[in-house]
Amino acid sequence: MTRRRFLRGAAALPLLSSIRLFILAPAWGEGAAARYAPSRVRPGDPAWPSEASWDRLNREVGGRLIKVQSPLGVCQDVAHSTSCSDVFKELRNPYYIGDQVGLTQTSGWLDAWTSTPSVYAVAARQTADVVAAVNFAREHHLRLVIKGGGHSYQGTSNAADSLLIWTREMHTITLHDAFVGQGCAGTYAPHPAVTVGAGALWLAVYDAVTARGGRYVQGGGCMTVGVAGLMQSGGFGSFSKRYGLAAAGLLEAEIVTADGAVRIANACTNADLFWGLKGGGGGSLGVITRLTLKTHELPNYFGAVFGTIRAASDAAFRALIARAISFYHERLFNPHWGEQMVFGPGNTLRIAMVFQGLDQQQAEDVWRPFRTWVAASPQEFAVENAIQIVSVLARHLWDAAFLRQYAPSLVVADDRPGAPEGHFFWASNRGEVGQFLHGYRSAWLPASLLQPEQQPHLADALFASTRHWGMSLHFNKGLAGAPAEEVAAAQDTATNPAVLDAFALAISAGSGPPAFPNIPGHAPDLAVARRNANAIGQAMDALLQVVPEAGSYVAESDFFHPAWQQAFWGPNYPRLAAVKRQYDPAGLFFVHHGVGSEEWSADGFTPLTGR
Repeated sequence: MTRRRFLRGAAALPLLSSIRLFILAPAWGEGAAARYAPSRVRPGDPAWPSEASWDRLNREVGGRLIKVQSPLGVCQDVAHSTSCSDVFKELRNPYYIGDQVGLTQTSGWLDAWTSTPSVYAVAARQTADVVAAVNFAREHHLRLVIKGGGHSYQGTSNAADSLLIWTREMHTITLHDAFVGQGCAGTYAPHPAVTVGAGALWLAVYDAVTARGGRYVQGGGCMTVGVAGLMQSGGFGSFSKRYGLAAAGLLEAEIVTADGAVRIANACTNADLFWGLKGGGGGSLGVITRLTLKTHELPNYFGAVFGTIRAASDAAFRALIARAISFYHERLFNPHWGEQMVFGPGNTLRIAMVFQGLDQQQAEDVWRPFRTWVAASPQEFAVENAIQIVSVLARHLWDAAFLRQYAPSLVVADDRPGAPEGHFFWASNRGEVGQFLHGYRSAWLPASLLQPEQQPHLADALFASTRHWGMSLHFNKGLAGAPAEEVAAAQDTATNPAVLDAFALAISAGSGPPAFPNIPGHAPDLAVARRNANAIGQAMDALLQVVPEAGSYVAESDFFHPAWQQAFWGPNYPRLAAVKRQYDPAGLFFVHHGVGSEEWSADGFTPLTGR
């Protein structure tokens, strides 16, 4: 049985009957018949657009059509040349990768996908460019891809033999003191907000909103992630426990749908589409060209806690896990705290947490009981890296000049000649740049596991998982413990409702350096990758003993998840399928494990029988 057939069969069965209830209505007005689309064409096919057709598209987009050439081309003939070595050095710089139309921030995934350039790309600078590209792809039956930040672990921002809409140059940022969505005057109160072009990165937005504007916008923790992609996935960041989902903060979006129409989507106009964009996954419903997000009052302080503790024995490590869980429940399970505790196979606990709204002394007071408990048993616990607590004025958190002066070990600069002075990324994200993924699995952990009677079971499962691979608990990814108003706002998104009662997202993952199968000397080590993937799977399977039906986060999940519809969206999937049918009945927009993708072959080129 093929994987695709399995996905359409076993994984989809629980949802099919409810989905049908939503798709009986006519789709796309008079164009409903368009849903029965032919296979998409590839270069060399008789129906592939002629050079004259591509020239016409180039004129329509003001000369911004690119014949894509990967910078890796210099490695094809002489893999060990200086030019090739220079490219692979740059592949550890996310800004370099983002500036290359033919690259993605992840270089591939074992037995899943490899970063592959499109044939042509439209480097869009305005909405009209996107409209022209969408119309061209629809009329010529092309595989269409959308890339902003290019951070998709699932490989959704690249595809061979495709036309790419590249939004990186659509990066304007505008602050509003009192924003009201189109058609919402008199219905919704004005709100401080920021309007962002689809290609903007979070560092630029934080710089504008926080460092210079004195407010906060809920976004991603990684500085080089694209704003539009993160929001459409739900949008967790370091401080989601206080400010909720980026998707829940969406006030309005401009989007080009499959018919080439430019639509405004907000709570008052195209409300169904608006709901679908809020967590329904990027690249499935259309091409967002700009979006407006609410901003929040800035707390006085942001801060971080770092440290590493090694247990002297398995028994001591089991006790350390149990104490970390109880301490989290007692002192950290609230809107102030986010980010991670990582339980490692070497009997180590690595702490990498952040906080907001507390000063240095307040944060020290919170952690004193845990530090005291560890220090009381020096024979059991070795503090390899002392627990350090740092608090800074909130406006400085994304201030490049401040960080370079006072916390240089935390940041890495864009070291290319002539790079913008403000370009940096967190040193903790260095390992993700250009990574080749071996495996990646995640699971929402319900808050019920923090109850005293359940904590021993969670501790046992975490310990068992670490016998195979590391397990990280991302406490900011999960809204249990968040303010009631943020939980309610997230409930009005397409994100899996399991998020509302999750205290953390558990992630087990592994990767290697940038790798490409066809480049000698730079191919992935498949034996190591498969060994690691197997260990990652065993680690997550051990944890799932306490939460066997756990959902998963669409942006950080297993490429091979057999029940992805239920895992990513739960009971929201039928409604999402209905929105997809209404705005994209022919399936122009396809991404791996995106809404409606079960109706297409794995590569998105061939509609499956019975569509």
